[in-house]
Amino acid sequence: MQVIIDRFDGNFAVVELDNGETVNMPRKLVPKGAKEGDVVDIRINEETTLERRQRIENMMKDLWRKS
Repeated sequence: MQVIIDRFDGNFAVVELDNGETVNMPRKLVPKGAKEGDVVDIRINEETTLERRQRIENMMKDLWRKS
């Protein structure tokens, strides 16, 4: 998904969605240096998600082994 930064308003970036709707996005989620008119990609990082799930699963297994 891509959003376009319309403007900044306080702690929010007002971004335009693919359907033309605008929504507030917390400014801290916007890449540093982004400015009005920039296109920001929002995507799922499948590789990192899988690594994180495996790490959590391993921690849970370790926890149950110690009990």
